[in-house]
Amino acid sequence: MPELPEVEVTRRSFASRIAGARIVGLRQGKPLRWPLGASDSDVVGRTVRGVRRRGKYLLVDLDDGLLLMHLGMSGSLLFTPQAPDAGDHDHFDLVTDRGVLRLNDPRRFGAVVYARSEADAVAVKLLGGLGAEPLSDDFDTDRFHAALKRRHASIKQVLLAGDVVVGVGNIYASEALFAAGIRPTTRASRLSRPRAAKLREAVREVLARAVQKGGSTLRDFSDAAGASGYFQLEAMVYGREGEPCRVCGTPIRAMRQGQRSTYFCPSCQKS
Repeated sequence: MPELPEVEVTRRSFASRIAGARIVGLRQGKPLRWPLGASDSDVVGRTVRGVRRRGKYLLVDLDDGLLLMHLGMSGSLLFTPQAPDAGDHDHFDLVTDRGVLRLNDPRRFGAVVYARSEADAVAVKLLGGLGAEPLSDDFDTDRFHAALKRRHASIKQVLLAGDVVVGVGNIYASEALFAAGIRPTTRASRLSRPRAAKLREAVREVLARAVQKGGSTLRDFSDAAGASGYFQLEAMVYGREGEPCRVCGTPIRAMRQGQRSTYFCPSCQKS
């Protein structure tokens, strides 16, 4: 699944190129996770003002309204001056006078949704429950620690939930917990303020480094210009079960948490 770094890398790869473009057409293929919720006339003729990110959502701001895009489990965007004929997994084209923004999504868990504004009920439903942006100033230690004290689930599950801090997906949760020296099964409410502060910093550093490396390409992720990511090549624990820890040499272990694979070092992450 594309996580926050992959979504941010995707945004950066086309945001400046599509800003100022006039929308001249839409093409919708097979139904996605949620309907567009608008007619062509609501979108065609509008001008793209810019592209923002909120968690794993891309917000394409128009001169009237916005499009909320989610890549789902396997989606990717491509922005190209002239798109080839749509394939079986190409389910949405936003055609502009500067190029075509195409959503390819083999599993169709992604979505493109139109909203009149961020105050629109559909936008509030999708964005209203999201936690702090980890790369913003809103993600501060005191609020993070206070939120963790109210949660009795494992810290890994709390990071993935998205209502405390948004966008820390499976890969980066494992990596951040390793960097902070915290066992993934530790109850969130048990973390002291100093340990919460260390975890906050680890989350920020891991996500920022992943963005710098272009995200992670485990299967077929590429940004809107077709480039792959390379963060996975320097992962400390993720996907390295049985391999020696890069810090202490202890074999990395894997376990299942909430139907997701978790990787950790039993020596570096004792509690």
